[in-house]
Amino acid sequence: MNINIFNIIEGLIGFSSGIVIGAGFVAILTVLGVIPRLIQLSRSEYLVNFYSVPIILGVLVGTYLSFTNITWNFNWVYLVIWGTIHGIFNGMLAAALVEILNVFPLLSKRVGLEKYMLLLLTALVLGKIVGSLFQWIYFSQ
Repeated sequence: MNINIFNIIEGLIGFSSGIVIGAGFVAILTVLGVIPRLIQLSRSEYLVNFYSVPIILGVLVGTYLSFTNITWNFNWVYLVIWGTIHGIFNGMLAAALVEILNVFPLLSKRVGLEKYMLLLLTALVLGKIVGSLFQWIYFSQ
């Protein structure tokens, strides 16, 4: 009997935590304006209702895959496409965060690198790419 009560409590805590994390993720996407910015850049305001379906499906599939032991063995071409899509999403999320916080303009003015802003951004992007490739090639083998 006690085990069933603990299972119910654990389930409620897990469900509540998922609701809080999901709400936080949606709040971050809303505050950063990733989706509206994508719609604005792609000039596809007429597809606003369509954008919600892939987002919801992506969250549901990602949640399902996180809680199951499903493994897929795909060839390297599919993995490159999959990794590119993940990289684009993470890059857009980071760029939105940087744009909202104005990190780089403030940093360049404080350090005195206004003339070298393009070089600074290029170094950050290349460093991120090299670091990600190193981590993926070295630690995933």
